Amino acid sequence: MNSTSLFPSPISVSIRFLIGVLAAIVGGLILFLAVLNPPTEELWAMAQFLSATALLSVAAVYLVYRLGWLHYSPRLSWTLLGGYGLASLLTFLNVFITARLMFASDHDLRLAAVLLIFAGGIATALGYFLSIALSEKIQWVGRAAAAIAEGKRNVRVDVVGKDELAHLGETFNQMAEQLEAAESRHRETEQLRRNLLAWIGHDLRTPLASIQALVEALTDGYVTDPAETQRYLRTVQRDASALSVLIDELFEMAEIEAGGLHLDRQPISLADLISDTLESFAVMAEELGIGLSGSADPRVDPVMLDAGLIGRVLTNLIGNAVRHTPPGGSVAVSAQGVVGGVRVDVFDSGPGIPEESLSKVFEQFYRVEQSRSRARGGGSGLGLTIAKAVVESHGGVIGVENRAEGGARFYFVLPNG
Repeated sequence: MNSTSLFPSPISVSIRFLIGVLAAIVGGLILFLAVLNPPTEELWAMAQFLSATALLSVAAVYLVYRLGWLHYSPRLSWTLLGGYGLASLLTFLNVFITARLMFASDHDLRLAAVLLIFAGGIATALGYFLSIALSEKIQWVGRAAAAIAEGKRNVRVDVVGKDELAHLGETFNQMAEQLEAAESRHRETEQLRRNLLAWIGHDLRTPLASIQALVEALTDGYVTDPAETQRYLRTVQRDASALSVLIDELFEMAEIEAGGLHLDRQPISLADLISDTLESFAVMAEELGIGLSGSADPRVDPVMLDAGLIGRVLTNLIGNAVRHTPPGGSVAVSAQGVVGGVRVDVFDSGPGIPEESLSKVFEQFYRVEQSRSRARGGGSGLGLTIAKAVVESHGGVIGVENRAEGGARFYFVLPNG
């Protein structure tokens, strides 16, 4: 498997180091020329000397790097301290050799050596203090990462400053927040999956038990009256239809999760599709005493869509509205053009949806138990999830809101093209 490194290559780091050395040589010569205005011979000699000492420094750094001494240190602060010490040593050698070449007196050389050692010690001590401060910040992140690995997803690090370590802390906190949110979603999904298994188990057993009891009664001859026999058969047919819907939803959900939802878009009359779907609920609505109505702006047709899938969306939304509307209520469907497409609204005069459930009704396996009526054939909790997937596969959006006058309004918008 191919992977992309997020770190700079050793070659690019080495090139930057060499560029820095060259810049130091050029800067030193320019400063030497500007301050002392030496003759050409001295300038050339200084250039040779700076080049030689720079080459010595590069060789020392390269040796340390190639031998891997930087990787042997057990602590970052020690590594940085070694770097400060090496830099102080090279500084001492450069200045001391320069002083000797300038024929300084022994007294001046000894004084310069003492001062250089003192300055190097101060610089190393300061560097060690700074390295401890930096390594402590990294240790904070390390301890927080270890806590995250142990399952403590609420751990965060304090972000101080604006440097790379502060950015590291911010990035770590963002990662921790995402992990915490992902774990929370995972727990919710697992709970919903367990609930779904329980619901599906009940929804499968209930109609199956009813069908089995009715068929056994018919087979054993307990029912002889023709009217009673027809009533039993209609009940069996209704229970079998409920089973078929449940199984279809499970297969459709599995198909959607596998990325197998394929669209067959054709220019379709949305008005006819709405009319046909309402007609399929006419008997059920009449039995429940619920009024059905629908309208569509004739200018919206035709619409490029997959008739079977959008028909399923309408079936889910209208069926959901009918099941949650009390006797004497009404369900209305409308379609009208909007900029770039068409919007379909499904209104009902039911009790509405609890506010805490409005943002969850399209989630997989979610059901609003308070509004669910098994007597009216409540679904598995997958219908709205399937509807959302179908609408979004068409490039549209779907949503829901409670109406001020009561009831809920489900809507979806499809692009016309």
